[in-house]
This record gives sequence, structure tokens and C-alpha cells, in this order.
Amino acid sequence: MDTSIDLRSDTVTRPTSAMRAAMAAAPVGDDVFGDDPSVNALEARMAALAGKEAALLLPTGTQSNLVALLSHCQRGDEYIVGQHYHTYFYEAGGAAVLGSIQPQPLPVQADGTLALEDIEAAIKADDVHFARSRLLAMENTHGGRVMPDGYQAQVRALADRHGLRVHLDGARLFNAAVASGRSLVQLAANADSVSLCCSKGLGAPLGSVLVGSSAFIRDARRWRKMVGGGMRQAGIFAAAIDHALDHHVERLAEDHANALRLYEGVRGLPGVAGCVVNTNMVYVDLGSAEQGLELQAQLKAAGILIAGGRKIRLVTHLDVSAAAIDRVIGATARALG
Repeated sequence: MDTSIDLRSDTVTRPTSAMRAAMAAAPVGDDVFGDDPSVNALEARMAALAGKEAALLLPTGTQSNLVALLSHCQRGDEYIVGQHYHTYFYEAGGAAVLGSIQPQPLPVQADGTLALEDIEAAIKADDVHFARSRLLAMENTHGGRVMPDGYQAQVRALADRHGLRVHLDGARLFNAAVASGRSLVQLAANADSVSLCCSKGLGAPLGSVLVGSSAFIRDARRWRKMVGGGMRQAGIFAAAIDHALDHHVERLAEDHANALRLYEGVRGLPGVAGCVVNTNMVYVDLGSAEQGLELQAQLKAAGILIAGGRKIRLVTHLDVSAAAIDRVIGATARALG
């Protein structure tokens, strides 16, 4: 039995036995033909959960975001985005490379938002010299931080004044919903499209669901096919996500509690220059990259996997129990002591 503890990301979760059973029992068909009943049911369910007209299952969050940007924008258009949001910083430049869509990155504020005045200043005039400002690409959560209540409505109002669309990278929007007590409908209401990743906190082995209007999803389905995301008997993955919606959403509160437990256990340890907790993420500043790499090596020897570097992100998830958190705290204390 694997007794290691992996805090590198919530993407490392493994399907539970009950999820595997649901996958094995799923009725399936050819999803490109629209014949997979499990996929069709999941898409209808996720659209309703987010308060949108339609939904589309894609293999990954990266492809879900890419397809959204390709569906909203044309060649020579521009999307305004946070400098450290995933759609700009962590997704290999796909929108620019594959869609000829120009990104306009802006500084991300301490609360994970973009300053409204920065967005307004970045919107281009309708002039042949400029790319056409077409889309705002937001992110919730960002670095585990939940977007402040009311901010999304301000973004929507700004977008409407300038004729822009809004896409929300909601890879961890379920975490935001549980942490804030707001529904998915409320959190998605001010976006034209939302990408909902299911292979992180929800614990499915793969899959992201893109939601939006029926017309938008029709366009997205064509782009999904074009970039190689059309799947066949994808119902086995839809069943995993469906199981997660039934059993793994409310339990995200346990991940948040475990992150807080970890934060309280490590923040005062020798060598910890700074420590922050947001939902299921703890960020530990060890003052230098060398110290971070040394801690990474010592914890690996103890069966605990973390990222290295000066500022280390530790992510809790369904495969990490409270007892595992106590083990991490103890091992970290010994390593830093």
C-alpha cells in the first residue's frame, strides 16, 4: 500500500473505489456523434448547476480554456487577462499560438483580482493600429483566493459598457463555492462562459466541463473537435465526474480545514519567513530557494512529496487526511529544526 503523502497539487488525486465502480458501470456511446448517455446527462447536469444553457465535456482544463478563448475571439482579437492567471501564464501560450489571439496581461492584485481601472485602461480604441479588445479572462479561485463578493458584478458592468465578453477560469470554482457559501450559479452568473475542472478537488481522473449559452457551446464543440478533444466512449469519465458531484463537493470543506491545520502547524517553525493559507492551499516562504530544495529532499526521504523553491505551495485534497497533515507538520518541524 502506498503510504506517501503528496502535497504538490490536488491534480494528483486518485479515483476512489466507489468512483471506479461507477465508471465500470457507466452506459456509453460515441460522444462525437452525441450518442453517449452518460456524457449527455452530465453536460445537462453541469449546465443546470452553473445556471447556463448548455455544457461541453473536454479532456482537460487547459483545452477547456483554450476552446473558450477560440470560441469568443477571432484572429487579431485580444483578451485581457491577469499576468499570473492560468490562461496566460501556465497554458503554453495556446491562445496566441493556435488562435492568433493577442493576450494583454495585467498585474494581479493581492486578493487575486484585476484592478478595474487597469482593465479600463487596457481596453483598446476601435482603431486599425490596435488588436480588437474582445474578452476579459478572469480566474476564481486564484492562488486559492476566492474572488471577493460583488467584484464579478463590477467586471460584468465594465465589460457590458465596452461590449466585451467574460470568460471565467473556474478550475477550482467548487472550492470557492464551499468556502464562500455561495452557489455555483451565483459565482458563474456574471460570466459568459466558465471552465469547471473536475480532476482537481473533485478527484476525477480527467475532465473539464465548459458551460455557457447554447450558441456558444455549439461553437465550442466545433473547436473541441478541431483541437483534438473529440472523445468516443467518454461516459466512463462522465460517470466519474457525476460520482464526484454526488460525493466530493461538500467534502472540500475538509480540504480547507486540513489546509488551515497545516498552516497553523508550520507558520511558526524556524526558517519560515512567511506563511499564507487560502482554501486548500498553503504557501510557505522559506527565505531562499536552497532552503526550499533542502526541505523538499528531506520530506521526500520521509515519504512526503512537495514542490521545491523559495515559496512552496502545499495543496490539500481528498487523498490527504488530518492524520497525514499532522505527519507533515512533524516531519517539517524536524527538517527545519
